[in-house]
Amino acid sequence: MIKKRFSKCLFLIFLLLLLLPFSDLQAKKKVDIVGREASNFTLPSTHDRLITYTEEFYGKHNLIITFFPAAFTPV
Repeated sequence: MIKKRFSKCLFLIFLLLLLLPFSDLQAKKKVDIVGREASNFTLPSTHDRLITYTEEFYGKHNLIITFFPAAFTPV
């Protein structure tokens, strides 16, 4: 019984080592968007008006865009 459990563990370790290179391929496929120039967009502000990126920020200020999924919602 111990030998059977050992062989199962050995098989799982071998399988994980076999799949390890594929996880590296997925990591390399991701596109790094940090530092790239943002395209033109319009978003609503907290002061009930629309903000257009090219008119109000482009070339004047640095801009950081953040996203909080389900922020301020009862999820």
